[in-house]
Amino acid sequence: MAGVYSVTQVNSYIKSMFTQDFLLRRLSVKGEVSNCKYHSSGHIYFTLKDSGGTLSAVMFARQRQGLKFRLEEGQQVVVKGTVDVYERDGKYQLYASEIELSGRGDLYLKFEKLLRELEEMGMFAAQYKRPIPRYAKTVGIITAPTGAAIRDIMNISSRRNPYVQLVLYPALVQGTGAKESIVKGIRTLDAMGLDVLIVGRGGGSIEDLWAFNEEEVARAIFACRTPVISAVGHETDVTISDYVADLRAPTPSAAAELAVFDYARFQADLAMRRQKLYREMAFHLEQNKSRLKRTELSLKLHHPSHQLRENEKRLVDLEERLLRQMKGRLERDRSRSMQTEERLALSMDRRLEADKRRLALLSQRLWGLSPLKQLSRGYGFVTDEDGKRLQSVTQAPEGSLITVHVTDGRLKAKVLERQEEQHG
Repeated sequence: MAGVYSVTQVNSYIKSMFTQDFLLRRLSVKGEVSNCKYHSSGHIYFTLKDSGGTLSAVMFARQRQGLKFRLEEGQQVVVKGTVDVYERDGKYQLYASEIELSGRGDLYLKFEKLLRELEEMGMFAAQYKRPIPRYAKTVGIITAPTGAAIRDIMNISSRRNPYVQLVLYPALVQGTGAKESIVKGIRTLDAMGLDVLIVGRGGGSIEDLWAFNEEEVARAIFACRTPVISAVGHETDVTISDYVADLRAPTPSAAAELAVFDYARFQADLAMRRQKLYREMAFHLEQNKSRLKRTELSLKLHHPSHQLRENEKRLVDLEERLLRQMKGRLERDRSRSMQTEERLALSMDRRLEADKRRLALLSQRLWGLSPLKQLSRGYGFVTDEDGKRLQSVTQAPEGSLITVHVTDGRLKAKVLERQEEQHG
């Protein structure tokens, strides 16, 4: 068979045709951003669309460095770049080198308009938000019967609490008839008297999520008597359902975490509360026992017989204390008397010894001054007949009687001759 080509050859040929087309090498394309995704590598993958079609596009990390704003869904932009074929997949796409804002997309403008209208009506007010029950037993789910959202909700619910009953209303979540299906699901499950409802779906483009931006869905959530958790798309996706619901969950998985309580933790909390209750009961019981004992003791203490015994005991104690005090005082007085006598005797002995020493000293001094001491050395003194001491030879005339005093007596003498001597 002639003219048979491989897939690679065909893709390579088509790529060469794109490369040779001067228009596709440098062109500007205007459209609305949709299905925008930021890759961990830094690349941005998105779709440009208008009323007649879509065009896949990518901006690589190198070109993204010159981007002056954050590319988001619903933006009207002008993209400059090259249209080329990705040979491996055989798909053509726009490789963006520059992106400029051109205005807001139609869906985004519609979203903002409805958001303002509902806010002015007060449908987002905190006063209308109902609390999510802490221990829900039945959880209603309005979402597609297949897909990641319902699988995530069921898996997390089963793990957290297998005893919680899940009631699914299989609804269309995008495309024709989606808003009507969601509204019917909300009303049907609300009439069942369940504890809480989850309304949501998995991620997607703004077009995929648009059913949750419809006014009919918002009003159905607002009118619902059952608390509603909105769980639409990923954490970065925000819809009008999120604003009007009683609680917004960033993902369906998070909604399951919020709606279904953790049974194991509940059991642990219950056991802890039970222990705390037992401890408090035991504490209060001990307090009451102590209070009863104190009351009983107080009654005994105030009884007349007890008072009499206490007075007798105090009297005996007082008597014993007085006797001990008197005995102690007598002992102290006796001890002080003996100490005084000892100190007095010692003082007298010391005084007597001191007086003896002083007397001996005075005696020595007096003896040193006594004439008798001089006489003991061989000296003597002379008195006349009248006993008057003679100091000069002129006081004793010749023939007069005199007395010579010596250490052991007196000598009577008569003056035979006087001899005067002159001293220096």
